[in-house]
Formats: sequence, C-alpha cells, structure tokens
Amino acid sequence: MSTQREVTGKRAAAAPMSFFERYLTAWVAICILVGIGLGQGLPHVFKAIGDMEIAKVNLPVGLLIWVMIIPMLLKIDFGALHQVKEHIKGIGVTLFINWMVKPFSMAFLGWLFIRVLFASMLPAAQLDSYVAGLILLAAAPCTAMVFVWSRLTGGDPYFTLSQVALNDLIMVFAFAPLVGLLLGVSSITVPWATLLTSVVLYIVIPVMIAQVFRKILLAKGQATFDAAMHRIQPWSISALLLTLVLLFAFQGDAIIKQPLVIALLAVPILIQVFFNSTLAYWLNRKVGEKHSVACPSALIGASNFFELAVATAISLFGFESGAALATVVGVLIEVPVMLLVVKVVNASKAWYEKPLAGANKR
Repeated sequence: MSTQREVTGKRAAAAPMSFFERYLTAWVAICILVGIGLGQGLPHVFKAIGDMEIAKVNLPVGLLIWVMIIPMLLKIDFGALHQVKEHIKGIGVTLFINWMVKPFSMAFLGWLFIRVLFASMLPAAQLDSYVAGLILLAAAPCTAMVFVWSRLTGGDPYFTLSQVALNDLIMVFAFAPLVGLLLGVSSITVPWATLLTSVVLYIVIPVMIAQVFRKILLAKGQATFDAAMHRIQPWSISALLLTLVLLFAFQGDAIIKQPLVIALLAVPILIQVFFNSTLAYWLNRKVGEKHSVACPSALIGASNFFELAVATAISLFGFESGAALATVVGVLIEVPVMLLVVKVVNASKAWYEKPLAGANKR
C-alpha cells in the first residue's frame, strides 16, 4: 500500500498542464464576454438563477463548486504528511509564507490600493467588498495547480505532495478564523454563520467525499485511479468556466460602467504574487534547502485556491459584489503570472545553487 501511495503521489505531483489549464486566461476572457452578453440579453433568467438560494447558499453555484473542487482534492494524499519531516525547513518556510505573510500582506495591500491609492477610481459602495475579496483570495493556499507548477520547475514531487496535504489540513481549521480576523481588522462586517457554512460546504465536505472516492478507486488499482482522474480532469475547468459565466452575467453593468476595475484589482494581486514567491524562494536558500524544494515552496505561496475564494465570496457577499469580482481577477491572471514565476526560478537555478557568502559549499 505504501508503494502504491508513493506512486500515486508522484504521478499527481508530476501531472502535466492540460490544454484548458494552459489557456485558462483566454477562457476566462471569453467567459467575461459571454457572461456580460448573456446577462444583458437575458437578465430575468439570471435573476432567477441568483434567487435559487437556501440559507444564503446559491444551489447552482454550490453544485458547480463541488464539481470544480472534488476532482482536485482527489489528488491529495493525507498519508503523505509523514514526509513533512524530510524537508522540515522547506515546510517551515511554506507555512510561514502561507499563513503568516500572505493573508496579512494582502490585507495591507488591499487597504493601500483599494481604499487609498485607487479609491477615487472605484465605486465607493464596493471598496470594502473589493478588500474582502482580496483577503479571501489570499487566505487559501493553492491546491491542485501547485502540482503543475512544481513539475515545470523540476520540483521534488514528494515535497510538493506533502506540503499541499499539510496546507489543506490546516485550511480546514484556519481558513474561517483567519478570514474573520482580517475582515474584522479591515472594519468589514463578518457574517460568521455564512462563513462557517462556506467552510463546511466548500472545504470539509468536499475533502471527505474526495478522500472516500480516492480510497475506493485506489482499492481497485492504480490503473483504475489514473483512468478515473483522466476522465474527470475536464470537469473542474468546465465547472469553473460556467461559474464565471454566471458571475459576469451579474457583474456586467459594473464592468461596462467602469472597465478599468479589473486592471486596478489586478495590481495588489500581482504585487502579492511576486513578493511572496520572492520571499519564499530567498528564505529557502537562506536555510539551505535544495532548489527542487524551494521552487514548489515559493510557488504555493504565490498562487491561490481561487475556486474556494470565488465560492466563499459569492456565499458571503453575492454574485454582484466587488468581493466576487476581486476573486475572479485572481483566476484571470493566475496562469500567465505563475508561468512567469516558473520561468524566473528556472532561470535563476545557477544563482540559487551558488554557496552563500561565508558558507560551506553545499
């Protein structure tokens, strides 16, 4: 069983980027146009969809989020947690960036850019909502896409798997308190009941379902597991794109009136990506970790679990909120920005492996 687990974990961490993933930015751009067009042409249809709620949970979106998230979580092996001790320094850097630096730095950047520098260029009624969306985006470390980024940098597959598993486990317990704290500090009302419901619906239950299905599939053999993963891989992206069409159908009026809003929201997200990835990469070098560990450690700190962020933003603030739009901007820029980070860490490998001044050669 341990051999099968290692093979499965290594394959997950070495998964190639699919056609849809590689051109995610293009698909999101198409969804923006299609969503706005449908929203303007069929407003009553989308109003009916928006009204399909139970306890502030939109049923169509809830279903789409499950279809989006569960296939990704099937890749996670919590049995890999025992491997954490093999790269304790790299894991330490990962946890420090993901849970101590990333959310708090985004809260600061959100305040600086949204409430101060860009405030006059954005709708005043949505400023708090934009900040909330940025916080939600930063509070959830990336899950499935880290496997892709790690493969493109030659990252250690076992380290990648173990750090993703550990972050997912922490997220179950830390996401709601962290979001609640940062929203409170940012003077944004925290609807705790809805926040906790979102955690249960979009983290706890999907993780449990995914782990049950994972165990069932692996019991039938590695070939069965691989075949199932291949079949369901398009589900996540398809569900994400449908969710975006719905969201932009509701956001159409706001975007038409202020088309620069997407570019303005992208600024703090871009700064955060480059800051966190650079800091994690540098810290791994300082503590003496290998390049194959530093790369996935830096990449998980730079990217986001945007599916969870989108779902939570819609649950907390609604389809038409600035929070929902801010999280979607994260989806829009995710692939090209992360590919740039991948290129930088690959190009700097020779520098990374040079001995530090005054240190013995590794």
